[in-house]
Amino acid sequence: MSDPVEQSLALLAERVGDPAPLVYLRLFEALPETEALFAHDEQGAIRGEMLAIAFQCLMDPQGAYTANLVRAELANHEGWGVSVEAFQRFFPLVRDVCRESLGPAWTAEMDAAWAHVLGQLASAK
Repeated sequence: MSDPVEQSLALLAERVGDPAPLVYLRLFEALPETEALFAHDEQGAIRGEMLAIAFQCLMDPQGAYTANLVRAELANHEGWGVSVEAFQRFFPLVRDVCRESLGPAWTAEMDAAWAHVLGQLASAK
């Protein structure tokens, strides 16, 4: 596996198993108003699906599917009352959880690759 973002996500899964609890804890700490949006997600299925889609986007940020999906989801989230700014914070939150969970295993290559991918996803809006 040569892609540093994909490598970091694989290491994250190895180290913490399901990263969803960490990601959503971080999301709700950073943006407390978003927690109410998941009130009916008692089993975590929506959170899991949302994170899985985010991982797909992170691993293929230049794909036509990704650009269209990000634009569509931005519109969907605005309909639920999620601001553009809040929507755009999700991918960096995933990176932050990944970086913190990997600790010393986080490399400069991973950091640079994540910065590049986050820039691509931010421009997909």
